[in-house]
Amino acid sequence: MSLEMLEKLEAKVQMAVDTISLLQMEIEELKETNESLTAEARELRSNREVLVQDNDKLQNDHQAWQERVRTLLGKMDHVE
Repeated sequence: MSLEMLEKLEAKVQMAVDTISLLQMEIEELKETNESLTAEARELRSNREVLVQDNDKLQNDHQAWQERVRTLLGKMDHVE
C-alpha cells in the first residue's frame, strides 16, 4: 500500500469520525427536544383534564340554574 493510499484512507476515516461526531451531537439535541416536548405534552394533557372538569362543573351549574328558573316560572304561573 502506498503512502498516498494510506493518506486517502486516513482522510476518509477522519471524515467518517467527524460525521459520526456530528450525528451524535444531533442525536443529543433531538433527545433534549424530545424530552422538552414530552414534558410540554404532559402539561397540556393535565391542563386539558382541568378544563374538562371545569367545563363539566359549569354545565352542571347551568343545568341547576335552568331548573331553578323553571321552578320559579312554574310558581309564578300558579300565582297568576
